[in-house]
Amino acid sequence: MKPIIIAIDEGTTNAKAICLDDSGQIIAKASQSLTVSHPKPAWSEQRPFEIIEAVQSVIQSVLQKQDLKVKAIGISNQRESVLVWDRITGMPLSPVIVWQCRRSEDFCERLVKKGYSHLIQEKTGLPIDPLFPAAKIRWLLEHIDNGYERAKKAEICVGTIDSWLVWNLSDREVFVTDVSNASRTQLFNIHTQSWDSELAEIFGIPLECLAKIMPSSGERAKVKNFEGLSDGIPILSQIGDSHAALYGQGGFIPGVIKATYGTGSSLMTPITEFKSDDYCLAHTIAWDDGQLTYALEGNITHTGAGVDYMLKLLGLKDANNLTKLARTVPSNQGVYFVPALSGLGAPYWKSKARGLITGLTDNASAAHFARASLEAIAYQVADVFYLMEEMSASSLDRLLVDGGPTKNEWLMQFQANVINRPIVRTNIAEVSALGAGYLAGKALGWWHTREELDVLDRHIETIDPNQNIKKVQETYQEWKSAIARALFET
Repeated sequence: MKPIIIAIDEGTTNAKAICLDDSGQIIAKASQSLTVSHPKPAWSEQRPFEIIEAVQSVIQSVLQKQDLKVKAIGISNQRESVLVWDRITGMPLSPVIVWQCRRSEDFCERLVKKGYSHLIQEKTGLPIDPLFPAAKIRWLLEHIDNGYERAKKAEICVGTIDSWLVWNLSDREVFVTDVSNASRTQLFNIHTQSWDSELAEIFGIPLECLAKIMPSSGERAKVKNFEGLSDGIPILSQIGDSHAALYGQGGFIPGVIKATYGTGSSLMTPITEFKSDDYCLAHTIAWDDGQLTYALEGNITHTGAGVDYMLKLLGLKDANNLTKLARTVPSNQGVYFVPALSGLGAPYWKSKARGLITGLTDNASAAHFARASLEAIAYQVADVFYLMEEMSASSLDRLLVDGGPTKNEWLMQFQANVINRPIVRTNIAEVSALGAGYLAGKALGWWHTREELDVLDRHIETIDPNQNIKKVQETYQEWKSAIARALFET
């Protein structure tokens, strides 16, 4: 039987699993879609057991393909999404409050008015924003019967998706998270690498309900009574999906930057130390694989989500149709779409900003709208890219990219032109799962050093800027004017 690692990537819209062999090759993979509900404007939720059922399904699918021996499990997960469950029965007491959800916006505004911004940013590296779990957790405890009291008595678990997965994989025996996921909660001090009692008091959250924090690589539990897997398989990694994508891309050292494109998008680059108190970009822990690594990150809230909105607006079926429509016009004709559908993330962090379409004339058409929605992805990535280069004090000579939208040849060429750098695209769609698999493989002893991981084949190709670069750079300046209008109205 061929020894493999199963790496799970539980994302917002899909649960994925891959089988990774000891040469670093993916020999089987599966994916299952997930639903996100919006019970109120700007609210986003998922069903906890739908996630578990989807993970069970993709695991069973990959194991049906060959005669395989599972040596370990690795986990990559959507970050900043959180839920509450009963510590005894294991039953959810809440839906999953998805990272996109803005229900805690009013509480975040109160924290800012009380003057907590600097303290929270200094300890966590993160700006106050409804994206991050701490404010969501407070909301959940307020809306669960005796929520605070039960949390204080450790009768309930409050965890991110990685914790929920390990809890279920281990038959409710192990409640843990890793430093990358913990560093996104706003309850974790990135300097002491621990839960912080002062932050917990500010947000009104008892530390007793939170998971034990572990490195990203290393044994944390064994599989028990999980359908489709044998008991005793070690769970050897947990890591947030954006961090996992950087690890899967081999982005181990400063000067390497990656962008993961999806519903939202994330740019991340490793750093050796914090050199700025400018929190337009997040300071975060990238991973601990035996060596703690810090990173700068820019979280963009609506990229693929902006395209989805435009699909509905134009009555189109999918992004391929939208791209075909966009390519029928030679330019955007001055039309810009700012997809601040529930606020703007990095580098602006304006939760009250709202979307707009600007530059309309009587000649503007659906094709210009379609093009503007795709261009908005590249412009937003450029906003973060340029600031990240400035703050990291490293020359960023290329951009590593991954995620579904990177298959769009037009978009990637436009992106290369906007930032005037080569785009290095991996043809592995499951790069976050790959990163989780690498971390599990290190703990298993398949790979011992980052140098060994660095030489593994990642099936990459390069897209260079082309002759349209000057023209595209000019449109980027007009995009900045459109952003200014969106910010002016907040």
